[in-house]
Amino acid sequence: MSRRSRAVAAVGILERRPNIPRTIVLGSLVTCADNSGAQLLKIIQVHGIKSRFRRVPSACVGDLVSVTVKKGPIDLRKKPLHAVVIRQRKPYRRPDGTWIMFEDTAAVLVSPEGDLKGSEIKGPVAREAAERWPRIANAANIIV
Repeated sequence: MSRRSRAVAAVGILERRPNIPRTIVLGSLVTCADNSGAQLLKIIQVHGIKSRFRRVPSACVGDLVSVTVKKGPIDLRKKPLHAVVIRQRKPYRRPDGTWIMFEDTAAVLVSPEGDLKGSEIKGPVAREAAERWPRIANAANIIV
């Protein structure tokens, strides 16, 4: 039985989801990798997760999450925003056999439709996130 991803991208719903370990749990603090002004984000919800009762929802690269800004300008703080995870520290294996990991766990702020709040992305972006979110791929300098 195959599981389908329910993430809505600008091109539509993806059919097959890569096997990436979900290690970013609720309450995790991640860095904000765009120039929207936010510096530190706290994950409060993971979108599209169907899970067992009392299991803590978790996210991985390419997932849409709800966040609050913990460090940044006052107009962005204390309100729920949407973000997409673009890097994770936990190593994962790609289908071609290569292993990849990043220095930090980072996300970028987006609108519910998938448009970026900032105009540029700092640092590399995982290929899995770039394939799933085309507007993030357009703004990225480096796709790994």
